[in-house]
Amino acid sequence: MLFNLLSLYLLLVDKMSESESHPVPETEPVQETEPVQETEPVPEQPQDDTDSHLFAVRTTGGQEKVVLRLLETKMRTGEINVQSILLVDNLKGYVVIEAHDPQDMFNAIQGVRHVKGQLRGELQFSEIENYLIKKSTVSDLAVDQTVEIIGGPFKGMKATVTRVDHDKEEATVILLDAPYQLPVTVDANYLKTVAT
Repeated sequence: MLFNLLSLYLLLVDKMSESESHPVPETEPVQETEPVQETEPVPEQPQDDTDSHLFAVRTTGGQEKVVLRLLETKMRTGEINVQSILLVDNLKGYVVIEAHDPQDMFNAIQGVRHVKGQLRGELQFSEIENYLIKKSTVSDLAVDQTVEIIGGPFKGMKATVTRVDHDKEEATVILLDAPYQLPVTVDANYLKTVAT
């Protein structure tokens, strides 16, 4: 790039020195003619994003973030033609690439470390939609429901829900495994409903 800029600069300097050494003769005034009708410029057709496709790319286990960063770097420099790159926490060993066609996706993963290949075909949006839209756990909770605590100091204990606070996304529960009734307020994300 630097070489191209330097050669362009030298070319401009040469042109300027030529024009100074050869004076331009004065020309006679040009007679006015009828104005030429200008054609309207053809508006560019907007790129339709509905024709993009989702592809699952298999990676070395635990190296998904490395692959994501490498692809992101290629995307920012304009080396590849992809719309987005998605890393889903629950989808271990895979990175999802959104591209207009399989060839663009294939060009994107060529030479990237830790890429093991791709799944045949393409993914449907409905297959990854559950990973993208987080459903609030509070909406599943109800009073007098039995739950299991899956995080925090009471992890692994069962409890009964006595109150649900939708604004704070918390629930007050009474521990069933405790020798006496102990009401505890727990983050709703630490609760999992148990079939009774």
